[in-house]
Amino acid sequence: MTVIKTILKINPNAVVSVKDNDINQITWQNGTTPIPKADIEAKMPEVEFDQAMTNLRHERNDKLAETDFHGMSDRTMSAEMTTYRQELRDLTNGLTTVEDVKAVVFPTKPDKITKE
Repeated sequence: MTVIKTILKINPNAVVSVKDNDINQITWQNGTTPIPKADIEAKMPEVEFDQAMTNLRHERNDKLAETDFHGMSDRTMSAEMTTYRQELRDLTNGLTTVEDVKAVVFPTKPDKITKE
C-alpha cells in the first residue's frame, strides 16, 4: 500500500496496480506515465512519516476523546487532567521522522480527574 500511496502523492491521477507492495511489480494503467523507481523511492520516507503521524494522531485523539467529558460545564477539571490533555495535544510537536514518532511515549492518565 505504501508504494501506491507514494505514487499517488507524486501523481494523484495515476492509475496503477502494485503486486505485494513491491516497487518492482508496478503495472501502469490507462496511459499513466510511469514514474521512475528512484523518484518513488525518494518520496517513500515522506509517505511513511505521514502515515506514522496519522496513526499517532488517531491514537492521541482517542485518548483525548476518552477524557472530553471532564471538560463539561458541570464539572471542574483537575489540574492534573488539564496537564495530561495538554501533553496529549503537544505530543506531535517537533516530530520530523518516523523514528521520532515511534519513540513517542504517551503521558500517563491521572487518577485525579476532577477538583474536589
